[in-house]
Amino acid sequence: MLLFQVTRLITWIICRLYFRISFHGVENVPREGPVILSPNHTSFIDPIWVSIPLNRPMRYMTWDRFVYMPVLGWFIRIYGGFPVKLQSGDRAALREALRQLRAGGPLVIFPEGGRTRTGGIMPFKPGFVRLAIDAHAPIVPVTINGAYEAFSPHHRFPRPRKVSITYHPPVHLTPPHDAGELKDYLHQEAARIGQIIAAELPAPSPVSSIQVEQ
Repeated sequence: MLLFQVTRLITWIICRLYFRISFHGVENVPREGPVILSPNHTSFIDPIWVSIPLNRPMRYMTWDRFVYMPVLGWFIRIYGGFPVKLQSGDRAALREALRQLRAGGPLVIFPEGGRTRTGGIMPFKPGFVRLAIDAHAPIVPVTINGAYEAFSPHHRFPRPRKVSITYHPPVHLTPPHDAGELKDYLHQEAARIGQIIAAELPAPSPVSSIQVEQ
């Protein structure tokens, strides 16, 4: 915990100076109990940016390739990252995510499943909604602005561009009693959360084109 607090402070200072990072709505993140944070995904620095103002150590799924990278992988592990194999259904990662939530901890999940290469929001995978239902956890949508300009997949090195993080009010789920309606409900809620995130992005906004992976 001490190492987390020290590295968080150092990271905040660096990001404040280099990216002029700002945070809005931090009070919307519950201080205790299970919660899923669901940001849009542009850069592999996103998990670190999202975690900076939060006093709770976060856990988050991240591509296994990044977890084992020199330096960056060390920071990812310090910030609570655990590997997930994106090319296959990683049941071990899902079990770890559910264990974290049921223990009352916070979890960061990127519903797009990977970084956007265009700056717009990609189709959302509805699995994070199902995970929230299983763990009885609210979902806090998070909008990351400026990350595409600062460090998109097309950049080899970060650029000094303004980045802002907005934490929206928690979404509390009420799943249908009829199991036959659950699939449609998962897709509808994933789309709704995507709309909340996209609404804070600058124009031209991809709000009208938000889709959910079928």
